[in-house]
Amino acid sequence: MTPDHTTLDERQCQRLLAARSLGRVVYTVGALPAVLPVRYRLAGDGSVLLRAAAGSELVRAISGALVAFEVSEVDEADGSGWTVTVLGRADVVEDLAHPGSAEPTGLVSVRIRNELVAGRTLPAADVRVE
Repeated sequence: MTPDHTTLDERQCQRLLAARSLGRVVYTVGALPAVLPVRYRLAGDGSVLLRAAAGSELVRAISGALVAFEVSEVDEADGSGWTVTVLGRADVVEDLAHPGSAEPTGLVSVRIRNELVAGRTLPAADVRVE
């Protein structure tokens, strides 16, 4: 019997986060859970950086809030993979993509501080659907 998962250490989690560009922000709207796929990049301090429309529901909901951010990969052939979750406070920050830009883009930069990171592998599994 194989274990159902292996816990990843912080260094492994950071490496996997840095290797991807699409993740999911998990937050609440009116006390209900919400999940939104977003493009992101990892900052040097381990924070997750993303861009969103200024004044959007996402920005209004997560600014100053504790949120989760999840990235995963699953091999569709055998079901193996991994998942990494970051928990931290989200804040709108100075436009990190275009600092000092005189041309407004309508987008803001959001930083999710990496206050807690956890990850695990997913073992191969029988993925047949009957």
